[in-house]
Amino acid sequence: MVQTRTLVHRGHPGRRSHKFPRRGERLLFGLIGFVVVLPLWEIVVQAGLIKRVTLSSPSLIATAAVNDLFIKGTLWPHLFASSQYFVLGLGLALLTGVPLGLSLGLFRRLNFFLDPWLSAIYATPTIALVPLIVLVLGLGLESKIFIVWLEAIFVVVVSTMAGVRAAEARYLDLAKSFRASRWLMFQSVIVPSSFPFILTALRLGTTRALVGVVVAEFFSANKGIGFFINFSGTTLRTDRVMLGVIILGLLGVAMGEGVRRIERRYEKWRPDIN
Repeated sequence: MVQTRTLVHRGHPGRRSHKFPRRGERLLFGLIGFVVVLPLWEIVVQAGLIKRVTLSSPSLIATAAVNDLFIKGTLWPHLFASSQYFVLGLGLALLTGVPLGLSLGLFRRLNFFLDPWLSAIYATPTIALVPLIVLVLGLGLESKIFIVWLEAIFVVVVSTMAGVRAAEARYLDLAKSFRASRWLMFQSVIVPSSFPFILTALRLGTTRALVGVVVAEFFSANKGIGFFINFSGTTLRTDRVMLGVIILGLLGVAMGEGVRRIERRYEKWRPDIN
């Protein structure tokens, strides 16, 4: 038995060693993609195959980033404004969407009542509602927060509701067999089972909220990343346009990856009766 334990112990690091390349594989191939694409992009633009007015080069985008971020600092007020709209809009979507998703998952008749409205909101492009939102709420902070909220609320509600339904399918019958009260089932079964789904809602909601920020700033703002991109496009500054797009992409990837890591950490919160 001692020999068996020794073999198992010795074999365990060997299994770990196979996991390290897999963990870094995503980052490695992502960096390879940048190393291959960026020089090719620069060569194509420098060779004149694509006009700089149409598509700027990586070197010009880097120069614009240095000027607007560090030398002139003109981009920081836009970043602050966009972050304000994003945080407030996404926070409001979570504060309203998570309780609504839990309620829709728990109460079937409430789901029947509100499902057509949620489907109609999801099917209607947010950009088509912007003129009406501006007429009702004006050009201030309220309209921008509402647009971000409207863009993110649906995925938060649907993902949270999916967590409640998953809990019903696997664990509620077991809780009922022990005569657990409705509040106890909600507290000890539904909420822990739904928490990973709520984190998924946060991850999906961040990307939708970024879209909402850009939509709001395109039509009803005089500052923000969306306004920065729109204004740079009207003045034919494609280097600044691409800079704004890249910043949005990096923010989306960073926030999505951060929430995904939290998701993996709390995946164990799913109850397991096996």
